[in-house]
Amino acid sequence: MVRVGVIGLQGDVNEHIEATRKALENLGVAGEVVWLRKPEQLEGISAIIIPGGESTTISQLIVKTGLLKPVKRLGEEGLPIMGTCAGLIMLSKEVIGATPEQRFLELLDVRVNRNAYGRQVDSFEAPIKLAFSDDSFPGVFIRAPRIVELLSERVKPIAWLGDRVVGVEQDNLIGLEFHPELTDDMGVHEYFLKKIL
Repeated sequence: MVRVGVIGLQGDVNEHIEATRKALENLGVAGEVVWLRKPEQLEGISAIIIPGGESTTISQLIVKTGLLKPVKRLGEEGLPIMGTCAGLIMLSKEVIGATPEQRFLELLDVRVNRNAYGRQVDSFEAPIKLAFSDDSFPGVFIRAPRIVELLSERVKPIAWLGDRVVGVEQDNLIGLEFHPELTDDMGVHEYFLKKIL
């Protein structure tokens, strides 16, 4: 049975859990979605989602709970991991604007600029083009990071806002500037879950 874990330290965890449940249902796949808080919950996990939230807080808590090293190891071993907004920051190799105490998984070969879109009041919605769909996707950007550079040929763009890359894929990893869990469109979650089916 598929078992997807949403790292639930801070941020929009419930929204990702619900979106993942709906996506599994749409795909006709039996599975469970768990709220990940402790390393022992990683046993038997099929995929991990790192939600948006506040990256400094998530960084501190992922270290404090002991999740950083085992999640990094699982990512290196090929376990599918998707990071959205602050989750993208957590996945990234290089983070512009990070504080000295922040720790990241450093799995995804991208450089991101933290809070590049400005403050909460600068949040917006706009249609996004996805590599795996002919339909536009409703992009929700909330104090989002910006992907400023792809650091290796392993990284493939999968989402664009106009001509700018806002989502990437690298083997088992997906990193997104936007929040797919805050829409009624389960397409991104379904695409991610196909990595484990």
